[in-house]
Amino acid sequence: MHGAEAYNGAVSYNSAQPDVRYGDQLLSKFYLWDKKIPKQPGQLLRFEALDSGIRLPESDKQYRILFTSTNGIDSQSPTVVSGSLFLPKGQPPAGGWPVLVWGHGTVGLADKCAPSWNGRVYRNAYYLGEWLKKGYAVVEPDYQGLGTPGPHLLINIPQLSFNVLDSARAVLSGSFNLANKIIIAGQSQGGAAAFGAASYAPAYAPDLNVKGTIATGVIYRKKDADNAVIALVNRYKPNPALAYTILGFHVAQQYDLSLKTQDVFTEKGAKLVEHSRTQCIGDIFSDAAFEQLSNADALLEHPSTKYQALQQSMTEKYAYYPTLKINHPVFIGTGAEDKTPDARSQLQLVKDACAAGSNIHFKLYHGRGHSEAVPRSLNDAQDFAQRILTGQTIENTCQQNFE
Repeated sequence: MHGAEAYNGAVSYNSAQPDVRYGDQLLSKFYLWDKKIPKQPGQLLRFEALDSGIRLPESDKQYRILFTSTNGIDSQSPTVVSGSLFLPKGQPPAGGWPVLVWGHGTVGLADKCAPSWNGRVYRNAYYLGEWLKKGYAVVEPDYQGLGTPGPHLLINIPQLSFNVLDSARAVLSGSFNLANKIIIAGQSQGGAAAFGAASYAPAYAPDLNVKGTIATGVIYRKKDADNAVIALVNRYKPNPALAYTILGFHVAQQYDLSLKTQDVFTEKGAKLVEHSRTQCIGDIFSDAAFEQLSNADALLEHPSTKYQALQQSMTEKYAYYPTLKINHPVFIGTGAEDKTPDARSQLQLVKDACAAGSNIHFKLYHGRGHSEAVPRSLNDAQDFAQRILTGQTIENTCQQNFE
């Protein structure tokens, strides 16, 4: 497979030791690349059959993959990323299966949270299974630092974008009967990965034939906005969504190891922060709910100036899409009740991308929240993809009023 090796465990152990501050853990030797990393991004390094416990029943052959990508911190140095590949059942069409690249939502920062190792929640398994039934191969990058050693940087737009695009390149380079007809899709953190990949694709991966992008619950920060769009939270009401604040702190600490929990959290909150370093998102939510922690319980009313400056620096470097003018149609689906991120910020992305000249097909799902937008949008998203692949016109909803 053009230099990729079918993995049988016969490789020496990587000399780099895991760092608990990054949530690094010893999973299996598959994730550890002990050779010089090739400079070419999107190169398939190795693959192996997925474990039975995390397979999708709608898939025929399914693999864990390891491939090269570009480091999201400097947008320059090579890195190694893991992921999963699922092939549909039956005979591929002439030219090969079209490819859906799936950007998963936040799972945590620890290596064990990687979908290629830990599997995926039922919602995502169902969603991907429905695409497999429609004859799409599915590739799902874990993202840099999940599964493989090193920090996972959460909402780092370059990192997410490179990983999505390079996972598609990697599987196309193998002998998997795939067509260079790419649909990018993602939810929440993966929604940012999907839109980011679409914005980077022409310059970063012009070899990919990206036909369309599907993003739900997409995270968006407007440049030069006077105020960020946020949902108001009662500081004194138990708030399990503190899990996201905790993960965000861990990411900030990965950028600056001198940052202390005392810069952001109360003594009560700090205990949960330290406990959460090697946990996945569901466990952190559960612990925050069990402790009935409110923002007032867990967070300082005024975090340190160091933390605030670091947050600002990270935002400026990593939080923005390089362009909002996408060169292919984009489907954006939003639950009107979404608070994570706020539905208003997603509507702002639609407005700004339309103003930039993108062809946006927008759907607002009333009565639906963040997670619910994924299954609710499925039929609309599949119709969007089918119309693109068959050369049909995509309705541009930019002139509609969704207020």
